[in-house]
Amino acid sequence: MIWQQLHSLIGSYPLALRGLRMTVVLSLISLALGTLIGFALGILRAGDSRTLSGVIGAWVDLIRGTPFLVQIFLIFFILPELGVELDAFTAAIIGLTNLASCFICEIVVAGIRAVPTGQVEAALASGLSRWQRMRQVVLPQAMRVVLPPLVGQYVLLIKDSSVVSAIGLTDLTRVGWLVVQRVPNGLLVFALVGLAYFIVCYPLILLASRLEKRLGAAHAEVQL
Repeated sequence: MIWQQLHSLIGSYPLALRGLRMTVVLSLISLALGTLIGFALGILRAGDSRTLSGVIGAWVDLIRGTPFLVQIFLIFFILPELGVELDAFTAAIIGLTNLASCFICEIVVAGIRAVPTGQVEAALASGLSRWQRMRQVVLPQAMRVVLPPLVGQYVLLIKDSSVVSAIGLTDLTRVGWLVVQRVPNGLLVFALVGLAYFIVCYPLILLASRLEKRLGAAHAEVQL
């Protein structure tokens, strides 16, 4: 029995590759866009404008406080009723990018606020503009705080991408549901799906550890 199931699993190899490719492409695009937008929102929220900071904070809290499944359903099923037609791939990119940018925004804000006030005041006394202070003084120091949770958020986003299977995209999770119809062994099939997600995420965990050590070493050299 198990050999027949393994043979069926081997026959599903092309479908699994298709699902893996979809998961990786979705994650890469969403991570890139989410990082750019998240950093921009974080810098703006940590700025002097209380109104802008409050608006961004309200949106971030709304997205962080609602299930991603509900968000992706609103984007894919409700927006077309308002005249905004989106295919499943575009809806998934929008949903994942929005989710990532909101979480990354809060990570960036925490990193910026962790920079000692004296450093900012010294940069201000040196005559640096706000952008120069942010680029040359604040962000380099904030990155030591931002990096570990940022990469952790990347891992979470890759796992959250499994939700897009609910709107019909053939990612790893949907491949698992399709394969389990051929191979009636859900434990085996989804164990392999989980292993595939782990293989995709684990290099990010290693990269985070390596970068954190390098940043720590660089900080120690500066103090010396």
